[in-house]
Amino acid sequence: MQEKYEKFLKKIAEINDLGYAQELLMWDQETYLPPKGTQMRARVQGTLSGLIHEDLTSPEFVALVQELKEAQLPGDQGLNVKEIDKSQQRAMKIPRDLVVELSDTQSQAYKAWVEARQKSDFSLFCPWLKKILELKKRVAYLVGFEGSIYNAFFKAYEEDTTVEEIIPVFENLRQSLVPFIEKIVSSNKVMTNGFVKEEYPVDKQEIFNRRVLKDMGFDLDAGRLDIAVHPFCAGFTKYDVRLTTRYENEVWPEPLLSTLHEGGHGLYEQGLPEEGIGTPIGQSMSPGVHESQSRLWENLVGRSKEFWYHYLPIAKEYFGDKLKNIDVEKLYEAINQVRPSLIRVESDEVTYNLHILIRFELEREMMEGKIQVEDLPKLWNERMKKYLGVVPSSDATGVLQDVHWSFGLIAYFPTYTIGNLYSAQFFHQAEKDIPDLKSKISQGDLLVLRKWLLEKIHSRGKRLTPKGLIQEVTGEPLKADYFVQYLKDKFSPIYGI
Repeated sequence: MQEKYEKFLKKIAEINDLGYAQELLMWDQETYLPPKGTQMRARVQGTLSGLIHEDLTSPEFVALVQELKEAQLPGDQGLNVKEIDKSQQRAMKIPRDLVVELSDTQSQAYKAWVEARQKSDFSLFCPWLKKILELKKRVAYLVGFEGSIYNAFFKAYEEDTTVEEIIPVFENLRQSLVPFIEKIVSSNKVMTNGFVKEEYPVDKQEIFNRRVLKDMGFDLDAGRLDIAVHPFCAGFTKYDVRLTTRYENEVWPEPLLSTLHEGGHGLYEQGLPEEGIGTPIGQSMSPGVHESQSRLWENLVGRSKEFWYHYLPIAKEYFGDKLKNIDVEKLYEAINQVRPSLIRVESDEVTYNLHILIRFELEREMMEGKIQVEDLPKLWNERMKKYLGVVPSSDATGVLQDVHWSFGLIAYFPTYTIGNLYSAQFFHQAEKDIPDLKSKISQGDLLVLRKWLLEKIHSRGKRLTPKGLIQEVTGEPLKADYFVQYLKDKFSPIYGI
């Protein structure tokens, strides 16, 4: 049986190599691809998707997986077989031509989204979104689902959770956030933040960002930091992790916070188990768990006073007179202002999740046939007014601001809020396990937290489900309570409420 398992490993290594190439091309599309190369890139991506699908579902490989499954292999071997079997069962229900068509459509939809956003005209993207949703619905009925059709995609990201289970958690969050935001807005507190809008040399920002990444434990010999319009992390293997950030109008410290965010993703990728490289157990657990790592580093660490007790003096060495009269208290308030805004990626910790809930509701209603795609701009604006009290003046600052739907990432948005909830619950546990954690952070020791995350989360790979992980690490299921309490403990003193 060991010989057959070795044959199995060789096959999944070949499939992973194709996936590596596909992800690398996607990274290039987001960073360096010339605009006129989009159509050819779409064709190549479609070809690779087809090859991966063919390899995964080849009769010989399916038979091998079934034989290994029946053998009930122990430990990691059994888990690897189980995960590939799940992927095969889903993939075999989807015809190759549909896989290729969806990949090609998504690449072209991305190009249409870029143009539509530039021209602030949803009608240019609307037919492509409709086509993506039609193809996605075909996929849903082919693979099957229980409850809402949305589960066909939501469970692909958070496999052991249903939308029916997460709705009450999100509703609890919404009911806590809306009145809290109203209190903050009513406080009318004005904070100094003009210094963050001055120009900070990009070259010095890049050096500073790399320094912090190194302090976090990110290995720049196994990764890199580039610039992209929409920052992201691409983890091909634990030894090739690509981070991106953006420098907009040379303001500061937003690019650093973006780097901390993507660095959190990157640390997770670099911390995955060595013995699992090229196999399912060597992969991350879920997008929600992944997002928890980025949110933890960006917000619970990067926006904390403790972080800046150490890094503000260092920042003054880089940026000189611009920060001469700035102390930790002023900087802390400047980077933790709460202001209902139009743009999700520019929103603060308190209002961010309401942006997500709007997208979660709308895409779920589209998939369930309760609303029409053509009505999205109007419905988007209505929800923004209801939840955040602001209304976009254009499609570009409203319904077209996110790239996700052009990539067919239906049901991905809620993983961001799930990640926020995980991050607060994990950090709460880290503080219990490391009583002087915040003191160590204030002294510039970020590796103590990195070590805890590596042991408790990263090195686990995909050996647990997300539900199993949160229960193992914290002793409780996922709750909104820890996140809500974190926000109240942090922002109530800032706003005097």
